[in-house]
Amino acid sequence: MTRRLRPLPLTELSGSYHEIGAQHGRIHRDLIQRGIEVYGQLFHDFVGIGWSQARGRAHHFEAMIARGFPEILEEMNGIAWGAGVDFLDILTLNCRSEIALTQASGGCSAFSIARHGTQWLAQNWDWRSAQLDNVVALHVRGAGKPALVSIGEAGMVGKVGMNEQGIGVCLNAIRSQTCSTGLPIHVALRKILESPDFDSALAVATHDRVCSPAHFLLASAPVDNEGGQAVGLEVQPGEPGRIAPSSGIVTHTNHLYADNTPYPVQDYPRIDSEPRLCRLDALLHDELPPDTTLDKAHLFDVLSDHQGAPLSICRHFNPAQPAEERMETLFSVVMNLSERRLTLRHGKPCESDDSLSVTLS
Repeated sequence: MTRRLRPLPLTELSGSYHEIGAQHGRIHRDLIQRGIEVYGQLFHDFVGIGWSQARGRAHHFEAMIARGFPEILEEMNGIAWGAGVDFLDILTLNCRSEIALTQASGGCSAFSIARHGTQWLAQNWDWRSAQLDNVVALHVRGAGKPALVSIGEAGMVGKVGMNEQGIGVCLNAIRSQTCSTGLPIHVALRKILESPDFDSALAVATHDRVCSPAHFLLASAPVDNEGGQAVGLEVQPGEPGRIAPSSGIVTHTNHLYADNTPYPVQDYPRIDSEPRLCRLDALLHDELPPDTTLDKAHLFDVLSDHQGAPLSICRHFNPAQPAEERMETLFSVVMNLSERRLTLRHGKPCESDDSLSVTLS
C-alpha cells in the first residue's frame, strides 16, 4: 500500500555558522539520532564496519575541511550541540559517502534544461527507504552569505538546492574506490550553495576539488541579459570531467561519461544507469522540443517516468532485488533558477502532486 506523505515543512535557520548548526540540531534532534542508527547499519552492510570505526575514518577528513571550508566545522559543532551528540558523529554523517558509500549503488537521475530564457534544474534522489523520514528542507540565511535552500538529510550541511543568486546544484552518486584529497561531497555541495556566482561555484570543483567521485550538475540563472549557464561536473580529487549542454540540456545518472577527462578514474555503475540516461535524453530531447513552453508539471512528469521499471527514473521499492540494491525515490525536486523557485515532492513524484514551494528573493 502506498504511504501518502505530507509536504515537508521548511526549517528556517539563521545567524552565525554555529547558531545555524545549533538550530538545525535542536529542531531535528530525533531525526539526526535516527540517521546515525541508519548509517551505522548501512556502513555495516556495505563495508563491514561499525559506527565507532566509521567515526575513526571521519577524523581523516577533518583536516581537509579545515583547509578548504573551516567555517562549516563550526556549523557541525553547532549541530552536534543542538542534537545532543558528539561532533564526530556529525562529521561522520557529513563524510558518509567518503567513509563507505561511494562503494554503494546509487540511483539518482538529474537534468538541466534551458528554454525561452528560463534555466531549469531537476532531479530524483534515490536511496534506502530507511532515510525517507530523515529528509529535511533547510532555508539557511547565514551572515554575509546568500540565502539558500538545501534539500537533504538531517544532520548534514548540504545536498541538492539553490541560492538567492540563482545558483543551483544537483548530485549523482558514483560508485568508485577512489578517495584522496579535497572536500567531502556534501561539504562541497554546501560551499557551492554559498557561492555568489557561477564562477565561484565552479571553483569549488576545479580549485578546492572533491575527495571522492560524484557528479555535480551546476547551473545558474541568466545574468545581465545573457542566458543561463549549466555544466555537468564529474568531480574527483583531480580536475573534473565536464559535460556541456546539448540543445540546452545536460543529463546524468550514475556513471562517468565525460569526454577527455584530464584524470580518469574507474567507476563501477549499476546496470540501469545507462538505460536511465538514455531515457532521460529521449524524454527531454524528443518529447520536449525547443519550442515547448515548460512548467514544473512537465518536469515532474519526466521525473515520474516508469519505463524500465523497477529500474526506472522514478524508482519504487522492489523486494525481489538483492538487499544492497534496494532503493527508491525519496524526493523529487524541480528548480526554476530564473525565478529562484524550488519545488519539492517528498517521496515519489508519481504518487502525489502535494509539494513544498520556496521562492528566494
